[in-house]
Amino acid sequence: MKKIISQPFLAVLSCLLLAACETTQTKPEEPPPKPEAKPAPVSVQTTEPALAQPANLLELQVLKEGVALYNNGNYGEAIKKLNSPDIWVGKKDKAVQVDAAKFMAFSYCVTSRAALCKQQFERALKLEPNFDLSAGERGHPLWGPVFLRAKKGK
Repeated sequence: MKKIISQPFLAVLSCLLLAACETTQTKPEEPPPKPEAKPAPVSVQTTEPALAQPANLLELQVLKEGVALYNNGNYGEAIKKLNSPDIWVGKKDKAVQVDAAKFMAFSYCVTSRAALCKQQFERALKLEPNFDLSAGERGHPLWGPVFLRAKKGK
């Protein structure tokens, strides 16, 4: 059974997230979505991965496309894109993989799939044992507690 998150809850959640983020972008005011529309995405600012060597342009492009899908509220498509062989198969850049795992975790959490969310955080921690979320991301009510459980289990 699919759970629907109420629009007032999402509005409050968005305000909390934006207030807690280290950096935010301001967007022009948009009209509220129609009741049958998808819930608004929980947008998270990300920086380009700090890469020791230039990443394969294809894997970096796929990561950017996945993050854009996430930011547009297309969580299922974001998960598919971020789980692409272009990011995961062969010798790939760990920083790109960590970011992909993080955004897959976010996507799973906002779609009420906490176990899969935790698995992606564990995947990121396996790739990068010092992986951490920003202060604003750690304080997020959906994935913050899941991340802490994954980190404790490491």
